[in-house]
Amino acid sequence: MEVSSAEGLRRFVPRENGVRQIDPRDIGEVRNQGVDDVLLRMDDAAWRLALHPGEEDDVAYIGWNVPDERTARAMAKRLADHGVEVTDGTPELAGERAAENLLWFTDPFGLRHELSWGRDHRPATFRPGRPLSGFKTGEQGMGHIVLLVPDLARADAFFSGVLGFKLSDRIVVDGKLQVRFYRVNGRHHTLAVGEVPGVTGLQHLMLEVDSIDDVGTALDLCERDEVPLALSLGRHVNDLMTSFYLHTPAAFQIEYGWGGIAVDDLTWESRTFDRFSIWGHHQPEASKALPPALITRIEQA
Repeated sequence: MEVSSAEGLRRFVPRENGVRQIDPRDIGEVRNQGVDDVLLRMDDAAWRLALHPGEEDDVAYIGWNVPDERTARAMAKRLADHGVEVTDGTPELAGERAAENLLWFTDPFGLRHELSWGRDHRPATFRPGRPLSGFKTGEQGMGHIVLLVPDLARADAFFSGVLGFKLSDRIVVDGKLQVRFYRVNGRHHTLAVGEVPGVTGLQHLMLEVDSIDDVGTALDLCERDEVPLALSLGRHVNDLMTSFYLHTPAAFQIEYGWGGIAVDDLTWESRTFDRFSIWGHHQPEASKALPPALITRIEQA
């Protein structure tokens, strides 16, 4: 609804050398280096993904773009009506986010979310780090993120019931609901949420490019540089994305893909699937020894 796109994902990263094991140019991004932060661009937006030094790997905050302050204030009222505290950003924080201003809140699982408007764009300035057709961003934002939570029903009540995200579909395997997929624009899903008891965190983020050849080239580069793959090339059943997954040094994964479908709210009907992929997306044996996600273990009542 009011949220129009995922503008960016920001993370704490304690091991900058580890992060640099994956050169941003290998997946097509341009790196801007600040005093302490690594800012990654995917288009003419000031940046889409930021890496911050920290004591441990963690999700610092997740950014959502809204059209204007009025929309943000309306969402803040809905959050407050449901007992969620909303905090105004400072001018200094807005400057760091390259936005006119922002509000922030914490979801039921401890993850910080920011609603920003007036994001800084710099037309005709993006230069990818390698030959690349471009990223599919624009009104669809950075891509999508997949979060892990201990209670999927509670997550649905928050993201759909309070924030108004729209359910695109869900995946049920062996009779158990695994993942719900939500949209906030024409992208099939900008947020997906999976249930893992006693855990919260980030499973993966997805970056979509404009050509299948960009996917193949990135796959070649990952294999050349021995970046560990989490899943082989494959095609998903719901958004029809052709993609592969790679491990990052901070435990979360990156899905790098092409060909995701667009959704028309007037005609779309949510669906249920019994598998994740039409073909491919096989886990290499070496991947089974690596962390499947960036997680925090929490105590459950």
